[in-house]
Order: sequence, then structure tokens, then C-alpha cells
Amino acid sequence: MSVSDGSDPLAELSAAGVSVWLDDLSRELLAGGGLEELIADKHVVGVTTNPTIFASALSKGNRYDAQLRRLGGAGTGVDDAVFALTTDDVRDACDVLRPVYDRTDCVDGRVSIEVDPRLAQDADATAVLARRLWEAVDRPNLFIKIPATRKGLKAITSVVAEGISVNVTLIFSLERYGEVMDAYQSGLEQALTAGRDLSTIHSVASFFVSRVDTEVDRRLDALATPEGLALKGRAGIANARLAHQAYEEMTAASRWQRLAAAGARVQRPLWASTGVKDPSYPDTMYVSELAVAGTVNTMPGATLAAFADHGTLPAGPSKTGDHAAAAAHLEALQRVGIDFEDVTDTLEREGLAKFEASWKELGDTVEREMRSETTASGEQGGSREGGSEDADLLAIYLNDHYSGATGGLELFRRAAQAQKGTDAGEALSELARQIDEDRVALARIMSDLGVDIRHSKVAMGWLAEKAGRLKPNGHLFSRSPLSDVLERESMLLGVQGKAACWRTLRALADTDERLSADRLDALAERAARQSATLEELRLAAVTRTLRASGPQTSTST
Repeated sequence: MSVSDGSDPLAELSAAGVSVWLDDLSRELLAGGGLEELIADKHVVGVTTNPTIFASALSKGNRYDAQLRRLGGAGTGVDDAVFALTTDDVRDACDVLRPVYDRTDCVDGRVSIEVDPRLAQDADATAVLARRLWEAVDRPNLFIKIPATRKGLKAITSVVAEGISVNVTLIFSLERYGEVMDAYQSGLEQALTAGRDLSTIHSVASFFVSRVDTEVDRRLDALATPEGLALKGRAGIANARLAHQAYEEMTAASRWQRLAAAGARVQRPLWASTGVKDPSYPDTMYVSELAVAGTVNTMPGATLAAFADHGTLPAGPSKTGDHAAAAAHLEALQRVGIDFEDVTDTLEREGLAKFEASWKELGDTVEREMRSETTASGEQGGSREGGSEDADLLAIYLNDHYSGATGGLELFRRAAQAQKGTDAGEALSELARQIDEDRVALARIMSDLGVDIRHSKVAMGWLAEKAGRLKPNGHLFSRSPLSDVLERESMLLGVQGKAACWRTLRALADTDERLSADRLDALAERAARQSATLEELRLAAVTRTLRASGPQTSTST
């Protein structure tokens, strides 16, 4: 192994072609700006979630209380409440990672949400829920996680054929991995037949690593032979290296080449379960040993921190040699009495059982919290009527601005695309990036204040922007010379309205410690700079369009 100079091991890992993802998500991480810091400082370019992660998230702080209180008061069922809580968090994470998604040509900047694991043996029900999650989150950088059970394979093909991007999870065996790659390609082939744009469909295949060592080591300890004990701690990496060999063979085959020629995106291998379970092993081994370009490594927070502190990269051994050594290791396990097929079958069964147990824990926690929040609300209701009404008005006010920000972002992106390749296009593209950041900042402020984002209102804002394209500019569907002027006036009005929102919140910050006065001052100053830039762009469009085409003034006497 090469030794890092300690400057930035995660930067080295990223430069080596490995996408660094975080296997964790919580409202605390989102609202406190922690995820943005990880993107900026730790080179994180994606997020994965699972039922265990969400069950843990609910135990962190009180940022779910207001939504739980509202859901409980409305009599929402447990499954629907879990759906609302998880999709809200994933949607917000998608928004935070959207700039990464844009700059990586839609490859990274991804967030995964898992279907209910209780449906893993029902392909049709899994596909239905995958569609529902896809529509509810409504973000292009979403991945729907589907367990790689035999029944799950059919669901994977079905949703990929419909254009839904998928994270195939819970893969342990090489045989199942081959079936997963086949299921993805079958879905792409059906999508191609249906006339879909294959370049918009993405996928990763999550191959689990550390759990393999945990199970194999347990069996080797039970055998207690010198030959067996000498094989401990290497099965997970050997299995993963052979999986990567299978991936390389798949991408070299004519079937994949035909799909690639039609614009298909490759299903990248993702190394999951990379937290080391045995403290006697190096805590970064499942990252260092699997640092292969074109792969994803999703790490729990502790593993990410460990690699950032003292991670190293391989010195560059031959991949062929790695594959041969990996195959030899599995053969050695077989000789000492380890049935590796039984190992992977056991891990799949136990993995599903653990996910189902975590899902039940999540549901139980949500039900308990909804009940307690509703009870607390009822006990305090007599003395808080005025405060409750004020909070409702603030929620309406902030949701109106968030809805406007959503529609405004669409307008900025469309205008930037229309002016692509020009100085105005560059300025508008930068403004669109800032507007996206401002919308995320508003979402974080709303979370800090305990205000839920009402996504029906957001959807209406998005639709209003779409409808607003049909302006009386002389052309019904295509752009006219007036389009630039009208768009820039609309954008300017939107930014001025946003600045008013920041000033309103700044006034409240004097008496509400949940609001940061310094942050709001900075947002207001940025809005002023945005307004100035837009005014310059607006005047340039006016000069170019109206002055040139307006009525000519006679100079005769």
C-alpha cells in the first residue's frame, strides 16, 4: 500500500476515480448544513439511505417533531407517515446535491431511497412502490433502492424500462450479481424499444463487503483449524474483486456495447457495507483495497472520517493478479470446508430480515412519536392558540416563498440554457446556481423553524412557471425577441421578492434564536448583487430588442 502524505486522502481517492458517497442521512445533517460541508470539505458526491438509517435519524434532535405532530393530528397511518418523513428528507438531500449532479453530467449527486423491504418477495408491489417513490420525490438525481432478491430482479427490469434510475442493493453472490446486470440490461432494452432516451437512466449495483467477512470469519472460528484461521479477513475483498471482474466482462460484451452505442449509461459497481466490523482489522481496509476507478464507495460516517484522517491508496497492483488471487482465496475457503454459496444465501436472508426489523423499528418509532406529539399538542393547546396561529401564518408565508423559488429556479435554468455559449448565458448559469443554493438555504431555515414544506404548493409553483412560458410575447410556443426582456423582468421581480423575505426573517432574528442574523444579512447582500446583475442583463436585452425594433423618430421639419 502507498502511504498518503496526510494532506487529503479523500481527495486522492476521488482523484483516483472513486465516487465518495455517505451512507447516512438525517434531518439534523440537512438542516445544520452538515451535508453541504461534507460535499465541500470531504468530497462527498452522493448519499445512500436504508431503514436502519432513518430509524436512527428520528432519534437525533427534535427536527421531526412538528411534522410528526401534524401527521398525528391528521390521523395519518404509520406507513404513510414513514413515507412522508423519508421522502421529504431524501428530496431535500437531492436538492443539496443537485449542483454535484449537474457538474458530473448526472453521474453523481445521487440520493437513494429504499422500497419497503417487506415487499422484497413481491415484484409487482415493489415496482408499484418504486413508481410512487419516484413520483413523490420528483427529483432527477434520485435512485430507488430495490433489494436483489430473485423476485426483485423482475421489478428492477420493470422500473428501468419505465425510465426510473435504480440502486440495486443487498448483493452478496457473484451469481446474483450476474443476474442483476442482466436485469438492468433487459430493462434498458425494453426502454430502447419503447423509444426512451437511455442516457437519462442510471444505476448502481451495491455489492456488500464487510458482512461477508463477518459470516466467513464466524465459520472459520467454528472450524478452529490453523489452515482456516489463516484465511480470515480476506473473503469480502476477494468476492468484491471477482465481482469487478464480472463487471469488466459485461461491459466488454457485445450486448452491452450495443446498448452503450444507443446512449446507455453503465451500471457502476458500488461497494456497500464498508464499515469494518472486526476491530483487529484496519478501519479503512474496505475503502483502500477496493479503490478502483469507476466505482462508488458508500461509507458510514465513522469510516469516512477514518479515511479522511489516515486513509491510503494501493500502489497499483495488477488487476489480473488481484482476480487470480481472489479466486484462489475462495477456492482455499472451499477446501477447508466453507460453503461460500451457503454463506451468501445466508447473508441475503439475514440482510432482508435486518431491513424488515429496522423498518418495523422505524414504524414503531414514528407511531410512538406521533402519539406523544399529538398528546403534547393537545395538553398545551389551550395556552398556545395565539402562538399556533402565528406559526401557521409564518408557515404559509415561507411556503409561498419556497414555491416561488422552485418556479424561479426553473425559469433561471431555462433562460441560461437558451443563452448557452454567450456571456449572458454564463451569467445566468451562475445565477441559477446561486438561486438553487438560496432555495436550499430557505429549506434549512424552514426546518430550523419547524415549518414543513408543503409539496403540493411547491408543485403548483413549478406548474405556474411552466404555464408562464405562454406569455403574450408575440409567439405562443417558440421564443421571440421579447422573451429575453420579459424573462429578465420576471427574474428580477423574483429576486427582489426573495430579498424581501430575507429582510423579513432578519427582523424576526432579533427575537428568535433559531434564526442566524449574520446568515440572513449575507443572503440579503447576495440578493442585492443578483438584482444588480439582472438589471444589467435586462437593460442589455431592452437595448438590443426594443430600441432596435421600436418606431423610428422623424427628423424632417
